[in-house]
Amino acid sequence: MIAAVTLFFIITLSALITRIAAIALAHTGLSTQSARFQARSAYTGSGYTSAESEKIMNHPVRRKIIYSLMLIGNAGIVTAMSSLILTFVLPDSNAAKLYGLLIVVVGLGILWWAIRSDWVDRGLSKLISKMLKKYTDINVQDYAAVLHLHDNYHVSEMRVEKDSWLANKTLIELDLRKEGITVLGIDRKGEDYLGSPSGNSKILPHDIITLYGKAEVFESIYKRTRDFGGEVQHKKFVEKEAERKKDQTSTDGEK
Repeated sequence: MIAAVTLFFIITLSALITRIAAIALAHTGLSTQSARFQARSAYTGSGYTSAESEKIMNHPVRRKIIYSLMLIGNAGIVTAMSSLILTFVLPDSNAAKLYGLLIVVVGLGILWWAIRSDWVDRGLSKLISKMLKKYTDINVQDYAAVLHLHDNYHVSEMRVEKDSWLANKTLIELDLRKEGITVLGIDRKGEDYLGSPSGNSKILPHDIITLYGKAEVFESIYKRTRDFGGEVQHKKFVEKEAERKKDQTSTDGEK
């Protein structure tokens, strides 16, 4: 029984640690999904590729968080495996083994619900953010508020393929602003990151570009190829954005 309770406690603590780390990483500028993936990868020591680790290791705060996670993760996984083995090996009777199994299953069920619960996530995120701000030197900012990330607006990264509608064109030629899309930066292999690129900046195949705008436009851009269909899609969203601005102007005028 003690081993089963210990196992549940370790798993709960592990989930809490990775959640804290994910929120801390998000406060350094990583997206929420990326932060969660990186935290879980570092804690378990799996799924961590060189391309992803480069972004982490080049940032001093992220590097410190990941390093701490790796150390804690090694100890936590070993302890969890030991407790799991003792849960089913140490008891002499089948009843004790079943009781230990019941504790583990029920405990994991409750933990799974807590992890999936939006209510728990919001409350935990607020508490962790306050603690990080109070007891650490991490620059805690609400990037969603700063970037106005609601009303279906997002920041997204896109890798430009050879047959992409974007490839080998300048930002002036693409005229993405008329679709409501802003190019925040261009990451090109072997060159320095280009933040806030000018209209003369050209997008090349294999570039990774950071975009800000509405999700529905992103979906269209990702699918566009260098043909007449790509231009049709561009004109469609230009007209849609012009109509949106017109409606917004009318609404502001009425106020």
